[in-house]
Amino acid sequence: MKKYLFLGIFSGLVLSCATNPITGKQNLNFVSNSELFPTSFQQYSTFLSENKVITGTSDAKLVENVGYKIKAAAEKYLTYLGQSQYLKDYRWEYKLVDNKEVNAWCLPGGKIVVYSGILPVTQNESGLATVMGHEVSHALANHGAQRMSAAQLQSIGGAVLDAATTNKTAQTRAIFSQAYGMGTEVGVMLPFSRSNESEADKIGLTLMAIAGYNPDDAVAFWTRMSAKSGGSSTPEFMSTHPSDATRIANIKALIPEAKAIALKVGTIK
Repeated sequence: MKKYLFLGIFSGLVLSCATNPITGKQNLNFVSNSELFPTSFQQYSTFLSENKVITGTSDAKLVENVGYKIKAAAEKYLTYLGQSQYLKDYRWEYKLVDNKEVNAWCLPGGKIVVYSGILPVTQNESGLATVMGHEVSHALANHGAQRMSAAQLQSIGGAVLDAATTNKTAQTRAIFSQAYGMGTEVGVMLPFSRSNESEADKIGLTLMAIAGYNPDDAVAFWTRMSAKSGGSSTPEFMSTHPSDATRIANIKALIPEAKAIALKVGTIK
């Protein structure tokens, strides 16, 4: 019975791996865009209805302008990659929301929110392009669906472990369960999240370069973000994000590649 359960899980993993056109990588993904996007769009509408959306100001217009350029860059890049149909179901929106939190996000399908609290850190159009390029990249790389799939897999693994230790004492089962939870979180889920962040940084640099921004400006933005946070006291291996120093070093190393791709693809005029 256990043998067939493991075989079933393995077969599901194989069948659920798909190549993402913007990264060129095979990723575990149990959730299709046709399933994910309607929920995403509804969540976005609900969020906007429950929060104060800023319109008609110079900041709101800047968010829309940068959002349009990043969208155009994504379309141009995917056309260059021969994947122009990939974005056909995206429904792009870019909204500035009145919130002091230093944050921005992009839901699957191109639904973007920038909090007003991050604008003092972005400082200028290039800084905002760094943020929006990064957030859009999460959506383009299907990171939301991948995280959902990884969480489902973690849950399945827990169920398998529970079934395999049925004959053990309650104390032993609790020890196994705790070790499994901690091991998969630190050894799998957190590294997976950090990998997603680094991937979004890489794609985001390319998008901002194609959009006509200087990717060197990303270093200045993340340096300001690091200063704003005062440096995280959480060790990197326990965090969902790379440390500030790691992120900035990685970005510096990736900038030449982003510029080279933008030269090949062409920039947005």
